[in-house]
Amino acid sequence: MTPTENTTTRNTNTTNTTTAAENSHKTVLRSSLGVLTTATATHGTGRDGDIPLPRLPGFVESAFSPLAYEAARQCLAERPGERSRTAVALASTAGDTTTADLASRRMVSGRVHNPLLFMQATPNSVLGYLSREFGITGQMFSLSTLDDPLTELLSMADLLLEDPEVDRVLAVGVELGGSERLAAVYEELADGRGHPAPALPADAGLAAAVLLGRPGNGTPVSIRSADQYDTDTPIGADAAGAPRPPGDIQSLFDLAAAHQRLLQEGGSHLLLTGSRAPAFLLTADTEAKTDARNETETHAHQ
Repeated sequence: MTPTENTTTRNTNTTNTTTAAENSHKTVLRSSLGVLTTATATHGTGRDGDIPLPRLPGFVESAFSPLAYEAARQCLAERPGERSRTAVALASTAGDTTTADLASRRMVSGRVHNPLLFMQATPNSVLGYLSREFGITGQMFSLSTLDDPLTELLSMADLLLEDPEVDRVLAVGVELGGSERLAAVYEELADGRGHPAPALPADAGLAAAVLLGRPGNGTPVSIRSADQYDTDTPIGADAAGAPRPPGDIQSLFDLAAAHQRLLQEGGSHLLLTGSRAPAFLLTADTEAKTDARNETETHAHQ
C-alpha cells in the first residue's frame, strides 16, 4: 500500500505508512483504552451476515472501500460523539489489492487505463469520504502491517489519545480475498515466515471497526495490555494452530465478539493475538455498560 496525500477533503488530515516490527518487539499499551463500540462487515465470504456492498460514489469494483465505510458507519451511528475530536486509523496489509490486480491485468492486456482504478489512493480516498460524510476533522492514518492489525491499531489509538484535542479514535481493519497472482505477492511479503495468502474468494472482503476513547466517562468496556501469551500456538497462528495470512484481521473480529458478550454478561475476557505476541484484557464496567445501552436505545428512537 502506498498512501498518498488525501485530496478528497479540505480537512488537515495526516497520512502515514508504517510497517510493523516482529511481534516480539511490539510496544504494549501505555494505558487502558475505552471500547465505545465495535462493528463488522463481510461480503462474499459465505459467512452468516454477509451483506451486499454499499454503493459509494467514485469507488468501483472492489469491496475495500464499501466495507471499510460500512464498519465505520455502524460505529459512528451508534456512538455519534464529537466528530471534530475524532481521529481515524485504517489498517490493511496491501491496501486495495482487488483494484491493483484489476489495473495490472488491464495494462498487460493493452486496455486503456481507467483512472478510477488508482489503488494507491484508495485507503486515503475512503478516509476522505468518511471525513466528508461524518464531519470528522481529526487526524487520519493509513497503516500497512504484516503483523497483527489489532495490535497496530490499539497502539496507534493509545498514541493518538495522548493528544488532548482527540477524545476518540475510530480504528478500522480491512482484508480482501485475492487471485493466484496476489498469493505470490503475499508469499514474498511474508519473507519465508510461513504465512499463507488470504483464504478468501477473490471478490470477498472483511472489515471490522472499533471506536476507542479514554476509559471512564461512560465507557462500557475497557481494554489494557496483559502479560500472558498463548505458548501452545505458533506466532501468527489461528486458534487451531494454522498460520494466519499477513495482516489477518480475525483478532478484530474476536475483539468485536468479546465486546458484545461483555456488554450482555459483564466480566472480563483475555484476547490472545498469538505466541509471544501482546495479549489484551477486556473488562466490562457495569454502570457504564448500562449508560451506554440507554444512550444507544435513545439514539435509535430519535
